[in-house]
Amino acid sequence: MEASVTTVVAARIGLDEDQRRQVAQLLTQQLADQHVLYQKTRMCHWNLVGGRFDPLHKMFEAHYEALAEAIDQTAERMRMLDEVAPASMGELLAIARLREVDGRLVDGQEALTMLLADHESTVRTLREDVNSCDDDYDDVGTSDFLTGLLRAHEKTAWMLRSHLEG
Repeated sequence: MEASVTTVVAARIGLDEDQRRQVAQLLTQQLADQHVLYQKTRMCHWNLVGGRFDPLHKMFEAHYEALAEAIDQTAERMRMLDEVAPASMGELLAIARLREVDGRLVDGQEALTMLLADHESTVRTLREDVNSCDDDYDDVGTSDFLTGLLRAHEKTAWMLRSHLEG
């Protein structure tokens, strides 16, 4: 039987409980989307076929490794705000905005197009979340954190676009 944690020292970081809860909701959605994108990138890495296999296989591996790091950092940011990071796939899939895909063989063009769409979608939601953190919740720490994520997704989107054939 697991022990239940009943007392935790409250964070006194200049954000009230409501601000922290609202920001954590934004982070939870980002965390859920990161998990979906991570798994989709793994699927493309595992099931890639075609003439561009080697360079894309390596690139997708680098991308899912970067996503794994972002997932960890996002969950830790939630804990910094005294919130609990969701951990089950059921929790995450219920709130994810990105849609998961079933495993199947995928050629390079399809994989690039699919992943690009998700990275660009993530960039757009991150822009909204950065603005919300600044304007609505006065949380410059999370705004800065999300800005870093946004830059990483912009770079990944650029790399994916660079590999797309006209």
